[in-house]
Amino acid sequence: MPRRDAVAAPLAPVTATLRAMFGTDDLPGLAPGLLVTADEARWSPASRLIDGTLLPEFLRAATRRFGGTPHACAALAWKSYSYWTALPVALGWASARRVPLLDPADVLVHFEDHHQLLTLGLRSSTTVAVLPGDPLALAGHPDVRVVADEAALLGALRATLLDAHYAPLIAAIQTEVRLGARTLLGSVASGIAHGILRASDALPGSATATIRTLLDALDLSDLVELVPGPAGEPTVQRRTCCLAFTLPRPKICQGCCLRPS
Repeated sequence: MPRRDAVAAPLAPVTATLRAMFGTDDLPGLAPGLLVTADEARWSPASRLIDGTLLPEFLRAATRRFGGTPHACAALAWKSYSYWTALPVALGWASARRVPLLDPADVLVHFEDHHQLLTLGLRSSTTVAVLPGDPLALAGHPDVRVVADEAALLGALRATLLDAHYAPLIAAIQTEVRLGARTLLGSVASGIAHGILRASDALPGSATATIRTLLDALDLSDLVELVPGPAGEPTVQRRTCCLAFTLPRPKICQGCCLRPS
């Protein structure tokens, strides 16, 4: 029989890994417990960013927060958005081969917390893709899509996160500001790599192999490189820039492709 807790909480491996990473369930960019289970009226689906309804508000909030040029603030807004959306997906794959499929209609956002740019959560009905031997598959869980193997699971990850979510949102952003897709996708690659490295103590297997697998599936491997840090640990070296160096108070991020003179 499948374990009851494994069936009752499809994203339990994800929330447990987030807790191990940050030491709390109260994270600056995510709804507590990841799922939005109450007061959904204050949230809006990410599809309203893609169709342009909420995107200007999001970009104005970024300009107020960062104080830079519109395109730099949009790049940093995207960096935050893509980090917090990709993180549950990457951790789901890495921790338990459970991938929340982030259809834009199932990703909820709000801008009400003035301590951060935005907060994201998932609808409780968000579909989770799993392998045939997962307890969720064996129990016939209603919000589960069973796929044939790991290659199919990575395909579902790509189809929902990159093709159906990020690609149209990038296109929408590009109607508002001049930003190259490579710059924006570099933040996706960097965010996934940083997230897996930060969670590595709570994840099975090799963090570097996991990063390689995920970025290969998304065709983003050429946008970052893992290089040895001061103690020989893997660190992320970007090949694109998030434009933080252009802010009124310039910042050179760790692993930036720019080198301080």
